[in-house]
Amino acid sequence: MAASHRETHRRKQCFAGHRSVGLSVLLVLCLVACSNSPIARDTTATLAPLQTPAGPVTVDQVAGIAPTPDLLALDDEMREFVARYTEGVKSDRQRLKMLHGALIGAGSHDLQYDPFADGTAQEAFHRGSANCLSYASLFIALAREADLDASYQWLEIKPEWSLIGERVAVRLHVNTRIDLGRHAQYMVDLDPVASRDVANTDRLSDRDGLALYHNNLAMDALSQEELTAAWAHSVQAIRLSPEMPHLWVNLGAIYRASGQHREAEASYRQALELDHTDRSAMNNLAVLYGLEGREGDRDYWLDQVERYRQANPYFHAWQGDIAGKAGDWREALRHYEKALRLLPEDSHLLYAKGNIHYELNELEEASRLLKEAIDNAPRMSDREAYQVRLDAVRQEALAGI
Repeated sequence: MAASHRETHRRKQCFAGHRSVGLSVLLVLCLVACSNSPIARDTTATLAPLQTPAGPVTVDQVAGIAPTPDLLALDDEMREFVARYTEGVKSDRQRLKMLHGALIGAGSHDLQYDPFADGTAQEAFHRGSANCLSYASLFIALAREADLDASYQWLEIKPEWSLIGERVAVRLHVNTRIDLGRHAQYMVDLDPVASRDVANTDRLSDRDGLALYHNNLAMDALSQEELTAAWAHSVQAIRLSPEMPHLWVNLGAIYRASGQHREAEASYRQALELDHTDRSAMNNLAVLYGLEGREGDRDYWLDQVERYRQANPYFHAWQGDIAGKAGDWREALRHYEKALRLLPEDSHLLYAKGNIHYELNELEEASRLLKEAIDNAPRMSDREAYQVRLDAVRQEALAGI
């Protein structure tokens, strides 16, 4: 479980594990509800020192071990790059497209995607590679130089379960949000996520971006068993954004790796104080209690995770997908009916159920659900894709008459 935890959280700010896509431009018009994370008091002052063979490491030593850079700083070459592609372009939208295309287009900067390419905006620019977080930092820095309203945005990806149980963490993906006025917002991404996989979005502050930078470095260090660096970066992340639950879960993982179980437990519980539904914290508590032989406490938290699953429409959708892949469409339908009872207006669930009815040769019901999916889809791209599918089903139904 510990290895799985490290791997999943290493990807929390990049969602890199699913695929490495072509570097196509993703400029998706979207309307989302957003909020900025509040800046809270320093909650790290009372953290227990990290115990190491060389002696304890305290919070007073953190700044020297894990310094905080200027993540969005530009140099002269980067300013010249922005000017070369955007100077004299009056349209905000056109400057946005020119800038993104210049970064990733063949024959220009040709930036490459690398899930492990953490770093600042300058490092990503000069290295020629970035993951989603470092690309967000780079694009925000360049976009602001081009007089665009740019900020970090994270996307919560719908929960995914493996055949042996839920993954330890909710997948999160960071990209750039551009506000062009009149409620027009664009997402700019190097490793796009399909809209059907997005459960929620949230605008982040620059301070949050720095916290995620430190969190990525903490997970890099943890994967290398460099606990001092991991702990220092984790503390820095929490100092910057103490209200992000997953930062506390990661701190708990580091404490657990050092054998400090009480401190790990306190960190997981702090995550649950911030978000009582955090499955990562629940799972890690269950693992911790299992290691200590506290079977009652372990079973309690495993039961809480199972309760969450049963209340989560995407868990039932996942079960339906498994059944569909096995060709058991009636079983798939049963699971999607459960999902839609929990979330009756979700366009992706409606679309999937419509396709199940198609597989069952129930074309009238398939058409009805596809039309309902179109009516409920928030994104134009989804509505267009659903309409194509609906037209094909209707044409097949007419041909069969």
